[in-house]
Amino acid sequence: MVTQTKKDEMNTGTQSTQQLKKPVGLTSGMYRRAMVDSIVKLNPRVMMKNPVMFVVEVGSVLTTALWIQALAGSGEAPAWYIGGVSLWLWFTVLFANFSEALAEGRGKAQAEALRRARKDTTAKLLKKPRRDSDFSLVSSAALKQHDVMLVEAGDIIAADGEVIEGVASVDESAITGESAPVIRESGGDRSAVTGGTRVLSDWLVVRVTAEPGGGFLDRMIKMIEGAKRQKTPNEIALNILLAAFTIIFLVVCITLLPFSIYSVQAAGQGTPVSLTVLVALLVCLIPTTIGGLLSAIGIAGMDRLIRHNVIATSGRAIEAAGDVDVLLLDKTGTVTLGNRMATEFTPAPGVTKERLADAAQLASLADETPEGRSIVVLAKEKYGLRGREIHEIAAHFVPFTAQSRMSGVDIQPEGKNGRRMIRKGAAEAIKAYIEEQGGSFPPAVHQTVQDISRLGATPLVVVENKNVLGVIHLKDIVKGGIKERFAHLRKMGIKTVMITGDNRLTATAIAAEAGVDDFLAEAKPEDKLKLIRDYQKGGRLVAMTGDGTNDAPALAQADVAVAMNTGTQSAREAANMIDLDSNPTKLLEIVEIGKQLLMTRGTLTTFSIANDVAKYFAIIPAAFASTYPALNALNIMGLATPQSAILSAVIFNALIIVALIPLALKGVKYRAVSAVQLLRTHLLIYGVGGIIAPFLGIKLIDMFLKGMNLS
Repeated sequence: MVTQTKKDEMNTGTQSTQQLKKPVGLTSGMYRRAMVDSIVKLNPRVMMKNPVMFVVEVGSVLTTALWIQALAGSGEAPAWYIGGVSLWLWFTVLFANFSEALAEGRGKAQAEALRRARKDTTAKLLKKPRRDSDFSLVSSAALKQHDVMLVEAGDIIAADGEVIEGVASVDESAITGESAPVIRESGGDRSAVTGGTRVLSDWLVVRVTAEPGGGFLDRMIKMIEGAKRQKTPNEIALNILLAAFTIIFLVVCITLLPFSIYSVQAAGQGTPVSLTVLVALLVCLIPTTIGGLLSAIGIAGMDRLIRHNVIATSGRAIEAAGDVDVLLLDKTGTVTLGNRMATEFTPAPGVTKERLADAAQLASLADETPEGRSIVVLAKEKYGLRGREIHEIAAHFVPFTAQSRMSGVDIQPEGKNGRRMIRKGAAEAIKAYIEEQGGSFPPAVHQTVQDISRLGATPLVVVENKNVLGVIHLKDIVKGGIKERFAHLRKMGIKTVMITGDNRLTATAIAAEAGVDDFLAEAKPEDKLKLIRDYQKGGRLVAMTGDGTNDAPALAQADVAVAMNTGTQSAREAANMIDLDSNPTKLLEIVEIGKQLLMTRGTLTTFSIANDVAKYFAIIPAAFASTYPALNALNIMGLATPQSAILSAVIFNALIIVALIPLALKGVKYRAVSAVQLLRTHLLIYGVGGIIAPFLGIKLIDMFLKGMNLS
């Protein structure tokens, strides 16, 4: 019996994870905390991690000192002017910090939700790795890797682990947000369990696979915490590039002062450029827009991945997802629905459909698979055959095994001699079975098997004693809309490859119906690994999903490897992403998230550089007009005064960061188009738009300052 306290814990966990799957709204509390954090981040040791904004902060400090000097009566320019420039330089730094803090605020809210889901529970630590061994009660925090614990009905699983004995129904709503229980058992591809989930029935013996603090929830919390994330390789490379631009412009601006002084002395007229103007010039020319938003873009990208219930163990994997150009997809559950359904009975020559349907239904009465249930239903609906109970007809059910590749039933008719031995299974297995009994496999049935396979369906042959009765047509339905999605991926230059254990005829038909570019039939683990390596040798980036131990080598080799949370521990350790929902089709969403991250970073970088080009026409003529009067000819914006031009450019430089924060957090809208078309569109919108925006923005600010008599 579950206590009310346990029920409350379950509800809390479910609500916490369901919150993860929804976009976390920006509340007033998040805004307030972000404002405070943006001030805290002014610490130089923090700012040094972002070279661009660190230079802006140093410039802010310098202009503040010049403003204080101007207030004392010995300034190089009016105090209101230097003070205005200094104030907006500080705003530039604060706005950049605010964008990062706001992105982190979402992650912190999600991390808090997960912390509420994590509970310190009591574990039954076994002295020996078997259920009948003595156990002692210990705290979940005391469990170490390789410890073995017993989890019984009603117990919370205290740590991540691998089932080594038993089978049980487990409620994973605290992790996945899904209320439907799942089966966890030893020895299969569904042997991994996660700390914080609850056993609903039976029992499990679990070997702990994570050290304290290294469990799934702990890793997820660390991943969500934006402040603790590691920068991705592309982000580091872009930071280096931005730092290089900053150093170049810094050297240029430093050398401009002596050149200006020399020019004035040589010409005998004019005024040297002031330090305030040089600082403003430097800040407006370096890529402050992308420098201020870069971190927020990365954090927001991870936030989108978490909202899809996927945890990445490597930041590199998220970026690699955006560059992937080959997707390896399992057929069952990804391309198709995974539940094959009986659609037709095709009898052998001389056999009626009713007799075939009757035998097929009898062979499937104890078969609890979706295929087995669909056979019983089809026989009932199409031929009016009532479902019978095994115990009512004195039958012995023969279960399916991987060795025999068939299942069936043995029936001893009451008051009659002889037994009815009915089997259903793969054509090859049934043929071998018949030949062992001294029978023969009819050529017409063989042709039916071939025809069904060509249609992309699965044939099951039914035999009674030594007589082949016919074929059951099982169809694995291709998922609706999957062909259109593959077409979108093709436009983006991504090749889709379906992997299946089916024969080549079936694989060919399914591949054609689904619209994949290529397929690998009768695939074995070594075949998957070889296929990935062949693509990588050709310079391609490969993504794949998997859940079994046999998938682990291929997952370890793939550039983006998504393991199902329901899968084995070896698969989860080999992958660099884990899908909490265990939905193989989510690989498509992961690729889209990765591409959206790269697109957002690229478009805002383009916009930032285009902004800088436009600002040259505003600030350079104003900065050096007193030294070189001829530069006034470049004042194509018609700005009121040099001081107004400088101040307008600095104000615009700060405000544009605020204007782009929503885009950085939400991301550029993803569209499945070719790279060439995408580049052309973004250059038009963000390149040309980035040039036009400063002209309009700076002119409007200049008009406002003139109207306020501040020019």
